[in-house]
Amino acid sequence: MNLIEDIQPVTYLKGNAAHLLQQVNETRRPVIITQNGLARAVLQDPVSYESTRNTIALLKLMVQGEEDIRAGRLVEQDEVFSRIEARLTARRKETA
Repeated sequence: MNLIEDIQPVTYLKGNAAHLLQQVNETRRPVIITQNGLARAVLQDPVSYESTRNTIALLKLMVQGEEDIRAGRLVEQDEVFSRIEARLTARRKETA
């Protein structure tokens, strides 16, 4: 993080929005917007934002999986594949 470029007051945002948008899209680094010396918002490029959201979603799924394992909610691999195959076979018959 480059403190001089990556932390800006809201007044700078008001007068330099286009520049800040260009900066976050080129550097892929978020800019922290402050108001009265306190962090109030984060300006981030869409690609990094989407990546962050996908990462969080994946981590949530991992946590759910770990909770299932601890709680004993497990299904054998062969059974999972058998269920998938049965569903696919049923769909093929419905569409035929």
